[in-house]
Amino acid sequence: MPQINVDVAGKMYPLACGEGGEDRLRKLAGYVDTKAKDLSGKLGHVAENKLLLMAAILIADELHEALEGQGGAGIMGALSEEDLASVLNEVSSDVEAIAEKLANA
Repeated sequence: MPQINVDVAGKMYPLACGEGGEDRLRKLAGYVDTKAKDLSGKLGHVAENKLLLMAAILIADELHEALEGQGGAGIMGALSEEDLASVLNEVSSDVEAIAEKLANA
């Protein structure tokens, strides 16, 4: 499994990806880095874990808007409240775990 280093918010992170997925992973990390830099420019100095959490939330909001705009109720509208709550809980747990790892790094 290939491993690459990506620079996000001024810090290098080693990430593994599927064979042939290196360019896509770099592009996605670059997008996260752009969001983090935009936020940092607007907010000044913010703790790294909070900055990356805020960037993740902005990206999630963009995704939500894109999915909602796909006609009708969108993909998000097709989920029951219970399913949506479950997905949000899983995402929240993942983000909290990442933020804790970053805080302890």
